[in-house]
Amino acid sequence: MRAWLPLMLRALLLVLLLTFLLMPESFDPILRPLVQQNAPAIYNQGSLLTLTLLHLRTVAIATTAAILVAVPMAILVTRPIGAEFLPLSRGLVNIGQTFPPVAVLALAVPTLGFGEKPTLVALFLYGLLPIFENTLTGLTTLPPSVMEAARGTGMTGLQRLFKVELPLATPVILAGIRLSVVISLATATIGSTVAAKTLGEVIIAGLQANNLAFILQGGLIVGALAILIYDTLSAVERVAARRTGLNVR
Repeated sequence: MRAWLPLMLRALLLVLLLTFLLMPESFDPILRPLVQQNAPAIYNQGSLLTLTLLHLRTVAIATTAAILVAVPMAILVTRPIGAEFLPLSRGLVNIGQTFPPVAVLALAVPTLGFGEKPTLVALFLYGLLPIFENTLTGLTTLPPSVMEAARGTGMTGLQRLFKVELPLATPVILAGIRLSVVISLATATIGSTVAAKTLGEVIIAGLQANNLAFILQGGLIVGALAILIYDTLSAVERVAARRTGLNVR
């Protein structure tokens, strides 16, 4: 029963989230005490479901771009031909962590304009570091005996990479992607300050109208998404770890 309890709680959270997104008015009595008289308790300046889907789309695009850049970069610097580029690569992926997201947005808006594009740039830069570092760790901490066996069978460098190294490093790489996604889910809310369609709209509307219910709705939806996506990616990571013979909690 204990083993099933976390799964049941996550399932309940998913049901509550979907119910709120599809029928938010049913939660009006719960949120009504949090607002002033005659103020709306449920966000009424747009569809919460649409904003949630757009929020997830923005995170998905930025994370995919970060994966397509960070993973090949980490592979390159673990090869003899690219080892000298490791300091430069680390400096590049640390840019996103050096500049606050608001600063990145401020720098990107004059060039890209308002909307989703500046947000994508900020999330892309923020997502590079965990994916790069985890890929690097996964590829540089492989069991020496396995690598020697792969060389002993006559595998080429590319064969070892795709048939041995990347499969064994997959759980660690997935852990980096999981961290990147969770960071992006929270950070994406600031995109609404530059007119991007994210759940930040709900929070900003609540701050402007002094409406605690709006703020709570935006924050709880993002939090629920983060928990559910984190758990889903953790499950995928555990499956990948079992396939490689590793023990991941």
